[in-house]
Amino acid sequence: MSRTPQSLFVTGTDTDVGKTFISCALLHGFRARGLRAVGYKPVAAGASLLDGQLCNEDALRLQAAGSPGFSLAEINPVCLPDACSPHIAAARAGVVLELDQLVAGYQQLAAQADVVLVEGAGGFIVPLSETLDAAQLAQALALPVVLVVGLRLGCLNHALLSAEAIRARGLRLAGWVGNLVDAQMPFVDANIATLRSKLDAPCLGIVPRLSQPDQAAGLLTLP
Repeated sequence: MSRTPQSLFVTGTDTDVGKTFISCALLHGFRARGLRAVGYKPVAAGASLLDGQLCNEDALRLQAAGSPGFSLAEINPVCLPDACSPHIAAARAGVVLELDQLVAGYQQLAAQADVVLVEGAGGFIVPLSETLDAAQLAQALALPVVLVVGLRLGCLNHALLSAEAIRARGLRLAGWVGNLVDAQMPFVDANIATLRSKLDAPCLGIVPRLSQPDQAAGLLTLP
């Protein structure tokens, strides 16, 4: 019996570990199953003007990888110009981030799709405002979490701390993906073996350096 598709919260062990790349790969995988799948980037920090509109590159990639029919504003309701921690970018832009607003954006997409992949910003507990962080958003959504582990020196500590924080918030770690961000990383296989033994969650795939997320879709096991 096939399982009912489950929306997911995608976080990473740090910034620039490939959350968007893996989220797009997962979107390709769900769509290949005939499911209507969409990415949701509730808060994005770092944007440029495109046709007079602030656009975040990660949000554009999620839009391209997901099922058609969703506007960029739906996929990324809060787009901040400065590429820095979201709470700093929001303060500089004079934007107040409200949990209810971010949850409502998810619910709007969930009502129209089989699967919503919610991509966090930075790591799991990155501040979104003085009183809100990404972990609180994950808790409010109550979704299983996929952890993208950036395979580079230091990833073991980052991964284990992230997994501990996810579980401490009462959330289920649905699985983890190893994404090779440092092609020169020493002892990659030994590090992956340690992650497999200590994370106590399924490994959904190990992704080498690839240029397109659809190439990675076949390397991943969907949660």
